[in-house]
Amino acid sequence: MAEPPVLIRQDEVEGLLHYKDLIPRLEVALGKFSKLDSAEVIQPVRTTVPLQKYNGFLGLMPAYLVHEDILCTKLVCFYKRESGSTLPSTQATVLLFDPEYGNVKAVMDGEVITAKRTAAVSAISAKLLMPAKSEVLTILGAGHQALSHYNVFTETFSFKEVRVWSRRKETAERFAQSTQGHVTVWESVEEAVNGADVIVTVTGASEPVLFGQWVKPGAHVAAVGACRPDWRELDDVLMRQAEVYVDSREGAVAESGDIILSGCLQSLERFSMEQDLPLERRPLCSNPLEWGFKMQSLPSLCLNSGRTNTEDLRIMGWPWM
Repeated sequence: MAEPPVLIRQDEVEGLLHYKDLIPRLEVALGKFSKLDSAEVIQPVRTTVPLQKYNGFLGLMPAYLVHEDILCTKLVCFYKRESGSTLPSTQATVLLFDPEYGNVKAVMDGEVITAKRTAAVSAISAKLLMPAKSEVLTILGAGHQALSHYNVFTETFSFKEVRVWSRRKETAERFAQSTQGHVTVWESVEEAVNGADVIVTVTGASEPVLFGQWVKPGAHVAAVGACRPDWRELDDVLMRQAEVYVDSREGAVAESGDIILSGCLQSLERFSMEQDLPLERRPLCSNPLEWGFKMQSLPSLCLNSGRTNTEDLRIMGWPWM
């Protein structure tokens, strides 16, 4: 008879996961996923159950790493809350299975895993794509994801200035006070992103908040907050002028409102199929991102909305096993 599952609480997860360990592991996981090798990684597109009564949805995200023999599922609820709501915008639980017997080995709080994994993937995208001498980081949004992104970006890189914007100024001020470093609060998005080298969007917006005309050439945008087909954070101009990368091609086509609503889907599908490219414009397939090429004269954009449960899988199977 199988042993009952271990319950791993939020504080235990927090104490075990560190960005210096997560980033290299996630680079490996994303690299494997980008190879689209079903003999190595099995991961269907996220299944969603609408929760219209509460303006949210439940996402079911199973995955299996064959060679590591790690089987898991994340269950996460997303909600679009009214401004000022005290209710959480996400709630997540992760289950680790014994792939041979089928029993649940561990039940884990998924909030820390989701926050740190998402932020770490954004940092990986910046590592590959941001300008060489990046000095200014702007974060649009001031919730839990904003804080996790602040932590990993300031731990991994050396920015001279960090800016934050939120729809409610008092929320941005509370965020700035909660950090360990100096963060300046800006009252408009346009002013906050002016001259920024790296921009992180974690707003959960349904209408664009970041416009292409405000983003300087060569800047890198890590877009996180629009994970549904009818949500978006970025305007058409930015989507069409940027070099676009995604965490999951299949997932982005099905779920990214920034891609679907901007009308960029057809061109992106064609773009991803190009072959025999010059060396300096080769796809980043060997790196942990899909689609696109980096040209310094254009902004780069990584749509990272947690569609790739392979990332969670690497975390869930380690260090618990």
